[in-house]
Amino acid sequence: MLTDPRTGHSRTAPLPAGPQDVARAVATARAGAAVWSALTTGERARRMLRLAQAIEDALDEYVAAERAGTGKPEAEARGELEQCVDLVRFYAGAARTDLTPAGGHRLPGRESWVRWEPLGVVAAIVPWNYPTMMAAWRFGPALAAGNSVVLKPAFTTPESALLLARDAAETLGAGVLVALPGDRDTGRLLVRADVDAIAFTGSQAGGLDVVANAGLRKVSLELGGNCPAVVLPDAPDFTYERLVLASTYNAGQSCAAPARVIALRENYEETVRRLGAAMRERRAGVDFGPLNSADQAARFDAIVGGSRAAVREVGEIATAEDEVKGHWRPGMVLAGVAADDPAVAEEVFGPVLTVQAVDDVDAAVAMANGVPHALAASVWGTATSAVLGLAARIDVGEVWVNCHLEQTAELPHGGRRQSGTGTDLSVLAIAEYQRPKTITVNIS
Repeated sequence: MLTDPRTGHSRTAPLPAGPQDVARAVATARAGAAVWSALTTGERARRMLRLAQAIEDALDEYVAAERAGTGKPEAEARGELEQCVDLVRFYAGAARTDLTPAGGHRLPGRESWVRWEPLGVVAAIVPWNYPTMMAAWRFGPALAAGNSVVLKPAFTTPESALLLARDAAETLGAGVLVALPGDRDTGRLLVRADVDAIAFTGSQAGGLDVVANAGLRKVSLELGGNCPAVVLPDAPDFTYERLVLASTYNAGQSCAAPARVIALRENYEETVRRLGAAMRERRAGVDFGPLNSADQAARFDAIVGGSRAAVREVGEIATAEDEVKGHWRPGMVLAGVAADDPAVAEEVFGPVLTVQAVDDVDAAVAMANGVPHALAASVWGTATSAVLGLAARIDVGEVWVNCHLEQTAELPHGGRRQSGTGTDLSVLAIAEYQRPKTITVNIS
């Protein structure tokens, strides 16, 4: 049974796709790939622009679908969907770019060049925290590269994927973007099906399961963050409010959200005080939405309840009368936590900031790099050499300086170590869904 995260009320769930449904979806995409890959890049771009326009024209419908499974505030959902429209338009243009090495006279009496060819059918398995955006991060570059896509949304958030498939059939053509709602078993069936590549965004356990079943097929993984934010003594005044805003956006259910604040001992007390003051101003139900499900809420409660934090600063919950049974949790600052505290060692995936003290910058770097995840981080300070030096030493795929959780289609995003492999966003992501073929001609 699915529930509305805001109210806890039940809502209709499509039946999970079984083996025959999966085989049918992949076969449809296989036929669609043959037609889509044969189009010129210009024609693919024009059709993707039509898809972007279709999403924009039906934006209210997409917003309602997004909110049904996530409970996001309307402004958040609308802003994210506007970003999705922009992302599809970006990849429509990127489809006409050329990243290949220049052709030319590389061998005596020969001319050579490189063709970038699509992989075929891409299985895109996306999570519930950003149902449409994470789908667009995957299908945008995959379609631009000439592949068809079977899109498997999370079980709790199928609505927007079904809308995307509807509008894609009208604008891109039959079988180019196919939706496959279902549960984890559906995802496992899809990974084992006759697809040519798998793009997965989700938990580390899910990513390892994908790798175990993918064989030699190409895999792109984004597996979470537990991201550090290093606050230096000369951090700007806006640091604390913006960290709290980023940590509570989407109720903290963002892989790249700040989670572990690291301060030097000389500014630790001020950091705790100012983060606590900012968090007390944030109200679940007004400023940010609920957790996605009862399971997520129970996990949050277990981690926070098991924390040995010496200081707890807690925000408010301000819900409407019909929302009291929703999956609401307040924002929290947990300070005085050890490295093995569950709120530090695990990715809480909720509106929580932990705060830890270190003796110096070297210790801050060690602590920032001290968890298995390595997706993103931020550094807060005003001395240019210090903040840029820290940004270089933190071993993650993306570092923000005096900001956090700010992304655009032009800039790449991807994890290291247990946060995954591969690249999302930017023209670099197109290479995730293509393979090069060198052609050499004897002209002597």
